[in-house]
Amino acid sequence: MKADRLLKALEEMGIDTITGVPDSTLKQFCDGLQNYQGNLKHYVPVNEGAAVGLAIGSYLADGKPACVYMQNSGIGNTVNPIASLANRDVYGVPILFIVGWRGEPGVKDEPQHVFQGRITCELFDVLTIPYSVIDKETTWEEMEEILEKAAEVLANGDQYAIIVKKGTFDKDVPFTWKNGNELNREEALAAILKDTQKDDLIVSTTGKISRELYEQSNSIYGNHDNIFMTVGGMGHASMIALGLAKKRTDRRVICVDGDGAALMHLGALAFIASQAPENYLHIIINNQAHESVGAMPTGCQKTDFSQLAKDAGYTWTRQVKNLDQLHDALRETVPKRGPVMIEVLVSLDSRADLGRPKESAKENKEAFMKDVERWSNY
Repeated sequence: MKADRLLKALEEMGIDTITGVPDSTLKQFCDGLQNYQGNLKHYVPVNEGAAVGLAIGSYLADGKPACVYMQNSGIGNTVNPIASLANRDVYGVPILFIVGWRGEPGVKDEPQHVFQGRITCELFDVLTIPYSVIDKETTWEEMEEILEKAAEVLANGDQYAIIVKKGTFDKDVPFTWKNGNELNREEALAAILKDTQKDDLIVSTTGKISRELYEQSNSIYGNHDNIFMTVGGMGHASMIALGLAKKRTDRRVICVDGDGAALMHLGALAFIASQAPENYLHIIINNQAHESVGAMPTGCQKTDFSQLAKDAGYTWTRQVKNLDQLHDALRETVPKRGPVMIEVLVSLDSRADLGRPKESAKENKEAFMKDVERWSNY
């Protein structure tokens, strides 16, 4: 199925606003959306719940339903605004959801997607949102029937979901965008690892940042035992790191975050600052895009995280653009009382042969906790 054909059909349904957070399963759809020449207004907010809020506001403006797209892992972020605002028992706001299905039962996927994939359809059942599932075998005639059904549901002030299996959309002209930064992310991560101390604890965010740290740490040190990889739960790495730092005040805790993830729960910056963990180093790797799921720009490319952190109450912040600046900044943080932040501006690229952790998530968790315990005995 061609993405632009579906987008034209959405316009014909009366939808003029589409908003969401990109997903690798929906990459071709997202590429098509970025390249689309129609009249759809497109917004990429900080998280899926915010997308639902935007969709509600758009409907209130002119009575036209909006479309919200996301990965199924983002359903959790939408539950509150769906159940307490959009549902027919509250305001009755029509929304069409397009949801990429990671972790589909019977299809091999990464561990963080397995349970979420298993309960995806059940979640829509619980939310009383009717849905259809589409895949690469879905014909356009079948798609038209689904859209007709969805239009009837939307006309009654309810929501409808289209759950999309991997490979549904045809590969077309990919959307390409560059941010103008020169520093390679993996080189920056290797430099960070080389400048850490042996008893530092690292909490890394979702996606390619954790994958690159995993490979670089194994290459440099022969293991990755001091790294907790937040493989799911996008946006929560900084609070995981805070919980760790508050209990292990004898260790420096380094959160290696991403810009897209940090934006998802930006209020964490203010809370971390208010808690004043002296052993907390927050590093935000900023490429201004959701690169791990297709490289769509975040929609907040002008955000200056170092300034935000300073305004929130971090004791020291720095923005860097090259390895020399990064090395100097890392060296400066060592004697400082946290929380401190380094924002690293990096280019938008990664290796085609980038691997994934060979161990299970539980095995990596256990190795990390053993590292925490081992150093506590010194």
